[in-house]
Amino acid sequence: MARNLGSPGAVAPPSAVRASTPGWRDPRLWIGIAIVAVSVVAGARLLSSADETVALWAVSADMGAGDVVSEDDLVVQRVRFADAQRLDLYFTADERLPSDLELLRGVGAGELLPRAAVGSSADSDVLQVPISVAAERVPVSIGAGSVVDVMIVARPAQPGARAPIGPGEAALEGVTVVAAPPLADSFGTSGERQLDLAVPEADAQAFFELLNSLESPVLTVLRRG
Repeated sequence: MARNLGSPGAVAPPSAVRASTPGWRDPRLWIGIAIVAVSVVAGARLLSSADETVALWAVSADMGAGDVVSEDDLVVQRVRFADAQRLDLYFTADERLPSDLELLRGVGAGELLPRAAVGSSADSDVLQVPISVAAERVPVSIGAGSVVDVMIVARPAQPGARAPIGPGEAALEGVTVVAAPPLADSFGTSGERQLDLAVPEADAQAFFELLNSLESPVLTVLRRG
């Protein structure tokens, strides 16, 4: 038998609860505002740190001492320094480079162009010295920018004279290859390969004096690194 909802034994339905908007004293409101504020500040700092990068010049390919540097040899890299003072060690991309800028040492591909590695070609004492070496005495991996030692094996020009350079001694040490054309582009018929080396003037003079003092000198090129 169905129970009469109007009878004393009937169960009253629960009263509806009206949703209320949190008041300004509600801690949940302040927690939400704090979360939004922290997110905004963090995003602003992230964007700010991204804008702290600086555009600097870097070399696009290996270059050796004695090479003249122009903007055609360079690419732009964006870098952020933890120490702002290090920025002064390099050339910024908005800086116009001198037309006679010459490398004083080798710089590898992708390396930032250091101010300490360049100078004016008029003030440089580096000469480009050509040598020809039997192809089998030159590592095939050698190219422009390689750092090499040049060894010489020979007899003295005068019989009985002491050789001016002993076995295992380098006639040139730690010099940079400026150009290394393939064998076919140099002395292919003679089996010799030409290398152009960047050599300080005093060392170049001593090198040629050494060659003139030897009979039939044989050169061997050793690559460093």
